[in-house]
Amino acid sequence: MNKKPCSEETRLLYDRKTAALQLSVSVRTIDYFIANKRLTTRRIGKKVMIPRAELVRFARADHFGAVNIAPDQDK
Repeated sequence: MNKKPCSEETRLLYDRKTAALQLSVSVRTIDYFIANKRLTTRRIGKKVMIPRAELVRFARADHFGAVNIAPDQDK
């Protein structure tokens, strides 16, 4: 059986680590997005996989209020 590496454009599912690399965030951030239903996943056995279309959707979306900035403490 020939196992050829998939190019990024033909890959349909990404593991958490590869998804994090694609979005330029940490794996912990990916876990946070999954837990808060901001990314949908598929399970293959025990592996959590993220569809390519889901990563594209997430990357194109606006994320207002995604980061909480602490109020200025000097006031």
